Amino acid sequence: MTEDNYSLTTEFILIGFTDRPEMRSLLFVVFLTIYVITMVGNLGLMALIFMERRLHTPMYIFLGNLALMDSCCSCAITPKMLENSFSKDRMISLYECMAQFYFLCLAETADCFLLAAMAYDRYVAICSPLQYHTMMSKKLCIQMTTGAYIAGNLHSVIQIGFLFRLTFCGSNQINHFFCDVLPLYRLSCVDPYMNELMIFIFAGSIQLFTVASVLISYFYILFTIFKMKSKEGRSKALSTCASHFLAVSIFYGSLIFVYIRPHSVKEEDKDIPGAVFYTIVIPLLNPFIYSLRNKEVINALKKIIRNIL
Repeated sequence: MTEDNYSLTTEFILIGFTDRPEMRSLLFVVFLTIYVITMVGNLGLMALIFMERRLHTPMYIFLGNLALMDSCCSCAITPKMLENSFSKDRMISLYECMAQFYFLCLAETADCFLLAAMAYDRYVAICSPLQYHTMMSKKLCIQMTTGAYIAGNLHSVIQIGFLFRLTFCGSNQINHFFCDVLPLYRLSCVDPYMNELMIFIFAGSIQLFTVASVLISYFYILFTIFKMKSKEGRSKALSTCASHFLAVSIFYGSLIFVYIRPHSVKEEDKDIPGAVFYTIVIPLLNPFIYSLRNKEVINALKKIIRNIL
């Protein structure tokens, strides 16, 4: 083997969605539009919750932090993707890779726990409304939110730490639109079995705990809804829960499909479709799913608009 074969790779090429220039221009416009709408929607929702005192309740505190993490996810992924649409080399350094994955892992892990906290909050509000302020106190709300961020940071640090055991000495082309760990595992000259095992254990445990929490909460919520005597109240509650549960299902489903499915490291052609959902589609939809159907948010928005005008 020549000396070049032993040289270590410290920069990678992000292949992205396509090599065709006309398609790259079209995708740039599409993803730039999505990025702007995503940031306006999430930052606008955060500002609305901060400015309106009536929204300083556990549900909206969780929602505001969810919007913050969705903004973090979009900022970690989309700017580099847009830059690469017109870049000739589409290079990203190993440390940029790690930084990008750190913030993505932080956002997605925190999102999992925040969605579980939101489901529990709705369970208490619908199933035990008279005990809501006791069971969902401000202290518990702060503890659950803080726990989501601690879990997100710990998970990110652990996964990044295990990346340092890998070396890259072959191809430097990443068949993805961002620097995810699974494509890096495929390029490693070191057996990534330990990394695969760690991501399966940690991501699997997080998914199992939070998905179970969401499912149990929604089971009791649905049980309570079907016991309601008012058809109008039942229909309204079902409609709201259905939209929330759809968003949660898409988010968890795409994460499980990408990271937890068998042979996920070997099946690189299935990475991008799943990643599009949890990095681009969900951050775009969340602020609208959780706010446009909510009278308190709409009324607060109307009040602020009237005050401005």
